[in-house]
Amino acid sequence: MSLADTKYLDIVQNILDNGALGQNRTGMPAYKLPHQIMQFDLEKEFPILTTKFVAFKTSVKEILWIWQKQSNDVRVLQQWNCHVWDEWMQEDGTIGKAYGYQLGVKHHYKEGDFDQVDRILYDLNHNPLSRRIMSNIYNHHDLSEMHLYPCAYSMTFNVSGDTLNGILNQRSQDMLTANSWNVCQYAVLMHMFAQASGLKVGELVHVIADAHIYDRHIPMVEELLKKEPLPGPTLWVDPEL
Repeated sequence: MSLADTKYLDIVQNILDNGALGQNRTGMPAYKLPHQIMQFDLEKEFPILTTKFVAFKTSVKEILWIWQKQSNDVRVLQQWNCHVWDEWMQEDGTIGKAYGYQLGVKHHYKEGDFDQVDRILYDLNHNPLSRRIMSNIYNHHDLSEMHLYPCAYSMTFNVSGDTLNGILNQRSQDMLTANSWNVCQYAVLMHMFAQASGLKVGELVHVIADAHIYDRHIPMVEELLKKEPLPGPTLWVDPEL
C-alpha cells in the first residue's frame, strides 16, 4: 500500500471528522485543520497518490518553470501545453513578481552574487553542513505586485551524511486538487537537487498551515476514501543528466 495514500487519506478523513467550517478569500465554504504534516522517505517510495489521478508531467513542468527557468511568464508554460496559471495571467503575460521571479533575484554574498537557486546549489556543493540552505519567495516588499500570494513559499534543505533532506512550508492547501500535485513536484525537485549535488535523496517533510476541503469537494473525497491504494512507485532520474 502506498504510504502517500495512507498519509493523505488519514488527513482528509481527519478534516471531514474534525475540521472547522468557514470561508476564506474565495467565499466558498470549506472545512479546515491547521498544522498538518506529511513525511516521506523518498529513497523508499515516490509519494504520488494511487487512489486518484495526478497530472505528474504537468506538475513537473510547473516546478521547472519556477525553479529552473525562474520564470513568472505564463506564456512560457503555455508553450509547454501547461495552463495552470492562465486565469492569473496579467496583461503583460506574467503573474507579477511572484514564484520564479523571486527565485531569480540576485543577492550579494561574500562569495559573490547568487540568486536563491544558485545559492542553494552552491551551498549543497561547498557548505553541505550549513543550516542556512533555504529559499523563501514570500517577499512582503513585493506582495502588492503579485497576482497571487505564494502558497508553497519556502524550502529548507539539510544534509545528513550523504543524504539530502528537505522541508516544504505551505501556507494554504486545497487537499483535493493540489496536495499530491505539490508533493510530487517538490519530491522531484529534491531528486534533482540531490543528483546535482552528488547526494542521496532522503526525507521530504510537507508542513501545511491551513489544510482544507471545500464543501463542494466532499462527495469526491468520500469516493477516494472508499478506494484501495496500490503499492507506491519509485522515481528513477537519469544519472547522465
